[in-house]
Amino acid sequence: MGIDVSKSTIDAHIFVKKVSSTFCNNNKGFRKLFTWLKTNKINLSELIICFEHTGIYSVRLSLFLESKNRPYCVIPGMEIKKSLGMVRGKNDSVDTIRIADYTYLRREKLTPFKMPSGSIQKLQKLNTLRTKLVTHRASYISNMKESKEIFVMSENEIFFKVQESMKQKLDKEIRKVNEEILKIITEDEELKKTYNLLNTISGIGPVLAVNFIIITNGFKTFTDSRKFACYCGIVPFNYQSGTSVRSASKVSHYADKKMKSLLNLAAFSAIQYSSEMKIFYERRVKEGKSKMSTINIVRNKIVHRAFAVVKRGTPYVELSKHAA
Repeated sequence: MGIDVSKSTIDAHIFVKKVSSTFCNNNKGFRKLFTWLKTNKINLSELIICFEHTGIYSVRLSLFLESKNRPYCVIPGMEIKKSLGMVRGKNDSVDTIRIADYTYLRREKLTPFKMPSGSIQKLQKLNTLRTKLVTHRASYISNMKESKEIFVMSENEIFFKVQESMKQKLDKEIRKVNEEILKIITEDEELKKTYNLLNTISGIGPVLAVNFIIITNGFKTFTDSRKFACYCGIVPFNYQSGTSVRSASKVSHYADKKMKSLLNLAAFSAIQYSSEMKIFYERRVKEGKSKMSTINIVRNKIVHRAFAVVKRGTPYVELSKHAA
């Protein structure tokens, strides 16, 4: 069964019966969905349920299915779109049929989805809120910096005073969110251990450590560092066709751009403060290698080290300058 989730409704399509129906996106609607399945004589033990990841709109459906111990799959919309080939038009009923087709074709390869723990769900919400607050604060800071170069402060007192006040309020709220994030982590022994292990790696700070935990679901969803590096868009791929098309290896633009940006900042920090990374970076640059490709290697090193320390359960120990 394919399900297309929207804010108010869900559209469901049963592949083998070729029937579709629409229900409300709430617990009452979900109960009606299962009544509809029984009416169509569907064996629930053999049913594969699949829907796109649509953020908060699909959370209620996930929680309901888990409360009923019904396995289900959550697939990124881009993956379904790319698998369908050439298609035209778009509406909820058609999308539902396409999701059902995708589910049937890949029924043997799909793996059931599991909602993150309560602590990680809280971290997700707070981290999203923190990102919004930081973005707003950066906007005020940038605007004030540019305005000071153009306008006279004494003649535009309210203009600058209000923006400075908003910046200070945002600073205060960001600190509150950071404190709450740290509180959630310290109250969960497993998350606390993972968080502390990640912070032993040069380049990884509190923000990146929290994002590692959230995206990997406490290193349960991703267990392979190479797959995670690919997800972040830092793995170069070859581009070759026949004998005429042979371009340099490039990273894919299909990536978690936020995580990629954080890893980029982590790489710069590691090169600056880690003697091992600094020596590695300077040596490659002297050899004539690309600075960007070297930074990308550092990003990959950080990812592999993060997975290694969590898997090993011991802090990262940096090599001495001589060994590096």
